[in-house]
Amino acid sequence: MNKKTLLFIIAVGFVSAACKIGTPEKQVYSIPELTYPVTAKVDTADNYFGTVVKDPYRWLENDTAKEVAAWVKEQNNVTDSFLAMIPFRDKIKSRLVETFNYPRITRVVQAGDYILFAKNDGLQNQSVIYRKKGEGGPDEVFIDPNTLSPDGTIAVNLIGLSKDKKYIAYTKSVSGSDWQEIFVKEVATGKDMPDHLRHVKFTGAAWYGDGFFYSRYPEPEKGRELQALNKYHRVYYHRLGEPQDKDILIYEDRKHPLRYHNVTVSEDRKYLFLYVSEGTDGFECHYKPVDLKLGGFIPLFTGFDHKSSVVEVQEGLFYVLSDIDAPNYRLVSIDPEKPDTENWKEIIPEKQHLLEQVHSMGGKLFALYLENVSSHLYQFDFDGKLEKEIEFPVICSADIQDGSKDESRFYYSFASFTYPMTIYSYDVKTGTQALFFKPDAKIDPEAFEVQQVFYTSKDSTRIPMFIMYKKGMKRNGNNPTLLYGYGGFNISETPYYSSSIIALLEYGAVFAIANLRGGSEYGESWHKAGMLLNKQNVFDDFIAAAEYLIGEKYTSTSKLGIYGGSNGGLLVGACMNQRPDLFKVAIPAVGVMDMLRYHKFTVGFGWVSEYGSSEDSVHFSNLYEYSPLHNIREGVEYPATLVTTSDHDDRVVPAHSFKYIATLQEKYKGKNPVLIRIETKAGHGAGKPTSKIIEETADKWGFFLYNTQTPVE
Repeated sequence: MNKKTLLFIIAVGFVSAACKIGTPEKQVYSIPELTYPVTAKVDTADNYFGTVVKDPYRWLENDTAKEVAAWVKEQNNVTDSFLAMIPFRDKIKSRLVETFNYPRITRVVQAGDYILFAKNDGLQNQSVIYRKKGEGGPDEVFIDPNTLSPDGTIAVNLIGLSKDKKYIAYTKSVSGSDWQEIFVKEVATGKDMPDHLRHVKFTGAAWYGDGFFYSRYPEPEKGRELQALNKYHRVYYHRLGEPQDKDILIYEDRKHPLRYHNVTVSEDRKYLFLYVSEGTDGFECHYKPVDLKLGGFIPLFTGFDHKSSVVEVQEGLFYVLSDIDAPNYRLVSIDPEKPDTENWKEIIPEKQHLLEQVHSMGGKLFALYLENVSSHLYQFDFDGKLEKEIEFPVICSADIQDGSKDESRFYYSFASFTYPMTIYSYDVKTGTQALFFKPDAKIDPEAFEVQQVFYTSKDSTRIPMFIMYKKGMKRNGNNPTLLYGYGGFNISETPYYSSSIIALLEYGAVFAIANLRGGSEYGESWHKAGMLLNKQNVFDDFIAAAEYLIGEKYTSTSKLGIYGGSNGGLLVGACMNQRPDLFKVAIPAVGVMDMLRYHKFTVGFGWVSEYGSSEDSVHFSNLYEYSPLHNIREGVEYPATLVTTSDHDDRVVPAHSFKYIATLQEKYKGKNPVLIRIETKAGHGAGKPTSKIIEETADKWGFFLYNTQTPVE
């Protein structure tokens, strides 16, 4: 596009200055009249099965163009001016600094005589990887990502330990991008090995012999690394110490360039398992005795309607966690010589509750269940006999941190809304457990109330929801309330600790999390009830959650905000279109807003299994009906809206948010602010520096509290 064709009307300020009127209990924050940049429109349209859909802001998809950079600058100028006049913005930021400032450990890896763990002292931009010899040894810095960039925008993640526990592979990612580079360190010495692998996405490091298997893409086109479709995800074997161009190709699929491919190696190092997926739902599993030859994999599970993964290989049998004929999952043993379902042996049958994980450690099986959105951990023998429950002290979300079949000790963690992540070690032989790390977050958990309630959605489905608030809160319909949701991709919204939420509760707000369909709270049937042609159920569930909060007098329409990120950003965008009268504030973060073109960027094609594609006539009609971008109407009183995105988001490219806010600013003529906050040197969320998280959260909470007329003293 010629730069001269672009018309930018620069926002030079506010027509009226912001002011605060009245006593603290009855004060009113004035909403200034805003002047937005006028975004140029270009005559662009597509014909979908006879329906012509205009796309005048498509030029914003080229987010590296100078014209787009100028537009971003002007949008940020308007947003920054509005946020700067919020009188308590700095107060919120200062409190967030305090709530974030406590030591915490988020990852533990056993490495022979050593333990590796990720620890943040409080306000470090990135967690530091430490090493200690045994649990009683001193902490030694192993990898400090904060030294790799002055602004803390390089993140590090451990991805694979060698069988002999001598080497650890790890990745570096820059500015939140999904693109990664793999490096290797010697555990005992901390010595950097010469290995450096590039063009990596969505991979682990599966060690075998003197190297490891990993997955990567061909080198992307320069200048389009954050936009172009990612094609030909291949599996390679890298031998330690050799350059990447010597890596051995293990698997590729030239006929299906958009599929993902990942491999694991059985702990006995006898089998290589290849997982193939077309998106985020369902995958195939193939296997072969480990070798370094191209191909040769034997199908174990084919098709993409189910999810079956190999947990363990024991005496020639594959122990498989599967949803085949079991939407809540079960564990079965399979003889690879007789893989038909009639020959399967059921080890842990399907139950009422979701079987999330099964791990083989120290000669036992450990099963993690989700029961009414709370984790429960059980120990079984290999015949499926239940031996004991490892109990947690609170309703929580738990995870197996690290463990293996040939070690008797493993680590697990758990957290809840007022209980920061705590890590224990468990000795399988003795059945005893010991505290490894418990953080001191310097909050009083007794100061807050956490409820789990159940409400009825539009079709009478019973939906769970967590509600948090300060003790003593009165249900008088006058409490600022922020409702959060996700509802997709088989992801459960389980209890977790958040320094950000704690700070918001302290200001008298209510925070609610609705466990919408589309997640995995109640197994695969719950997921399927909120995907593809059933997606409207998710929006209905969220709207019903809002109506419940209002009906039960937690809040009112003038005090209610909605918030969600990624698929949750789509949720917020769709619901504020469908029920703009119900909400006062909307914060769609890094949202999927253009449902007709999402699959044309980076890894968006992988979501077709969840959403459907506009290239199919039936799914086009469904997507077009709720797509946030395409359902913004004129003459509607929309909530005060703060869209957030990042310039390095190559998961949900920022064009979604750019086009959405341009359309909203064009069509909405009311007084509520409709703004976009565009972060620089950040991505979809993973690896974001603590400093940027605090700044963004202060802006979101400030925007929410200001527009709900909430006093912050």
